[in-house]
Amino acid sequence: MLRKAVCMTPSAVFTVGVVIPGVMGVALLLLIVPVTCLEFPVYRMQQYTLQGQPHGSQSSLVQAESRTLEAELLTRRCIIMRLKDFTMEKWGQILSQSAGAVLILVPLDLPSVLPSSEQNFMEQEFDLLTNKTLLPIYFALEETEVLAIYEETKAASLTLRSSSALEVLFGMVMGSGFQMITGETQSKPVINSAIVTLEGHLTGRGNAGDLLTVVIVAHYDSFGAAPWLAYGADSNGSGVAVLMEMIRLFHLLYKSPRSKPRYNLLFALTGGGKFNYQGSKHWIEEHLDHSETSILHENVAFVLCLDTLASGNTLYLHVSKPPPEGSAQWEFVQELQSVIGSPLFVGVNFSLIHKKINLGDSLLAWEHEQFSLRRVPSFTISHLDSHKRGLKNTILDTRSQVDIKTLTRNTRILSQALAMFMYKETIKETRDKLDIFQGELEVQAPRLTSIIDWLVSQPRATQLIGKSHPLLSTMEQLFRRHLSDVRSHVFKADGRHPEIIFYDQLKQTMTSYRVKPAVFDLFVAVIVAVYLCVIHHSIQNFGRLYYWIVRLIGKQKKK
Repeated sequence: MLRKAVCMTPSAVFTVGVVIPGVMGVALLLLIVPVTCLEFPVYRMQQYTLQGQPHGSQSSLVQAESRTLEAELLTRRCIIMRLKDFTMEKWGQILSQSAGAVLILVPLDLPSVLPSSEQNFMEQEFDLLTNKTLLPIYFALEETEVLAIYEETKAASLTLRSSSALEVLFGMVMGSGFQMITGETQSKPVINSAIVTLEGHLTGRGNAGDLLTVVIVAHYDSFGAAPWLAYGADSNGSGVAVLMEMIRLFHLLYKSPRSKPRYNLLFALTGGGKFNYQGSKHWIEEHLDHSETSILHENVAFVLCLDTLASGNTLYLHVSKPPPEGSAQWEFVQELQSVIGSPLFVGVNFSLIHKKINLGDSLLAWEHEQFSLRRVPSFTISHLDSHKRGLKNTILDTRSQVDIKTLTRNTRILSQALAMFMYKETIKETRDKLDIFQGELEVQAPRLTSIIDWLVSQPRATQLIGKSHPLLSTMEQLFRRHLSDVRSHVFKADGRHPEIIFYDQLKQTMTSYRVKPAVFDLFVAVIVAVYLCVIHHSIQNFGRLYYWIVRLIGKQKKK
């Protein structure tokens, strides 16, 4: 929320005049005028430490005069730029000149403003986040008043690049700028940060301990340059929406003993997905290392991870190791291929992508790799052919990235393939024409829309979601409505050797004061010095001046 106020600070002082009150005395009067300032919210760039490596902006304090990139001298200035103008070349210019801070203005409707350069910015955004910088970097929405500051700063910066030295000097003296100030304390590590994972079961027909279990997983958090602007509509709001709808559909199938398959279903919503899938990692460790009766020990058919499923006409199944023929994992792939190739889903393509886990890389590509490292059969389904696509980690992943028709279709495909796999022994009809999910079991597009709208109504960066966050409490209620044995697993960082450290000061208020440049003070000082010299010289030589005037008057009288 923007707020105008009347501010009095040393940096907001205007010298407005020099006055001589009376004949015998001389006084210099400097008027201090209250200045209107603008306060507006700003969102700091990511700052975190992962596996001992710092990432993002390492500072939160800003106190510098504003400039735009049109100015030649950027040293110790707060650079204001628009998101659509951001390039790595300009970023290099900012770093090379030792700027004091950066404020990036984000359009209110991102995709409509950046249709042609979206992918380019996403790649630049990822590069920006994978490195660290000592610069305080903030983002602000392009509200009218904030844009006015940018335009005025840009005009002043252009003046400073004039070809005429006189024009440059005049602009430096007569122009005005803005002093940008935010924060009083440096950012600090967040103590006792927690990552929460939810799980719930549907028990199949027969002895639960003897049945194979299918695990469906999706991470719920988002990621982007600024945590408070990361809404993650497609990554991974779409995965969460598909998982929640699959829970409802299979709850209906499991509700009657006659329609229960001979498989258990385990659903999990994991946290820390954007930070090397920390939620999945600790959840797996808790099941495999601390629980002798965990279903993840021996009787897992496969783990299916859901990620970015809201657009495109191709579904990619990412695996770390090709599933061996005859395995449950291989059978599901066959069913998925069959469903996608059926008359029910004309125009949809399917591709299996095999990518080995790079143990030398500090970051895993997909969520299933955390399971693969523990030899649990798993894969990830996505409309992205590579984890390097910027859509997984960007503030551009807004509601407009989600196509509800595509999301509904993909939910039907995955539910149909999973049902065909689990009921393969009982289904006798022509498999390529059988549509299980219709009538009461129909995938509900309005429900998916509501879930997506609810998810993107708030930023879901991992740092912002604590164990008491309303998002988690609502998810847990939905789990309990349809699943049994619902549990909440809370994982806290090791105090001595934390794998991940978050920092505070992610959302602040920036204050902009209109100020004269420092050269204006020098100019006024010179004028005052000249004025005082003239007065002093006049007083010292007043006798001669008086005698000269008297003689001049006398000569005039004689004539």
